Amino acid sequence: MPLTVLTLNVGNPAVERARRQRDWLARRNEDVFVLTETGSGPGTHLIAGSFADAGWTVTYPDHADKERGVMLLSKAESTVDPIGAAMSYLPARLAGIVVHTDRGPVRVLGAYVPSRDATEAKTTRKRLWIDAFHQAYEDTAHHAPVLLLGDFNVLEPGHVPPHPGQFAPFETAFYTTLTQRHGLVDVFRSLYPTAVEHSWARRIELGYRYDHAHASPALVEKVTRCSYVHDTRHGEPALTDHSGLAVELALTATAPLITSDPAADREATLF
Repeated sequence: MPLTVLTLNVGNPAVERARRQRDWLARRNEDVFVLTETGSGPGTHLIAGSFADAGWTVTYPDHADKERGVMLLSKAESTVDPIGAAMSYLPARLAGIVVHTDRGPVRVLGAYVPSRDATEAKTTRKRLWIDAFHQAYEDTAHHAPVLLLGDFNVLEPGHVPPHPGQFAPFETAFYTTLTQRHGLVDVFRSLYPTAVEHSWARRIELGYRYDHAHASPALVEKVTRCSYVHDTRHGEPALTDHSGLAVELALTATAPLITSDPAADREATLF
């Protein structure tokens, strides 16, 4: 069985929307979910508690009040990756797990890069987070290959449409530095060099590819599928304003957990 991972920005959901997101996730077949823009409120706790009660491992770093972050849900046995503990600034926005496969351990990392506006405070926050990410990544360097997924809040060079002036050079540099400094490859772009896909859109003609999956070259060789899942943005009401991104690898998790339905009718334990 292939190892499958999906990332989705859940938008710090209120309880009603979180319940619909949980039910949608429960119908999916992925082994690991990397959820971004999680929060500290009851909606995010409902998702975490439902999957924990169903036997999944839940990696959910402490979120400061009103701060956003990431959560990883796995139905394969996993351990917590050290990168979260190494993150010195806004640590809830970076977490990871190590999944054991028939080809050895794989580090699955989730990131929710801060957004930015024209204010100096938001610009400084994003710069500091990016600097802290690079340091944490290098401090936890390991021989195990990496799959880094999440909402990077940045566009690749040459993005279509171009959105001129909306992103500072240091933001675009984050995307390129993932390859130049850390050796990670944009999985979707490696498979589809010229495809135009958007995971968020202000209007249909103004799309942005914010959500990404980058991997070590050894893992890129194992990728059998990488595709955006757009139905999360459709429907009335939509589950979220972001598309998901699903990755399939020709690897097999060696220690699947015994899990039940996270959407079963029961009261989820709130963390």
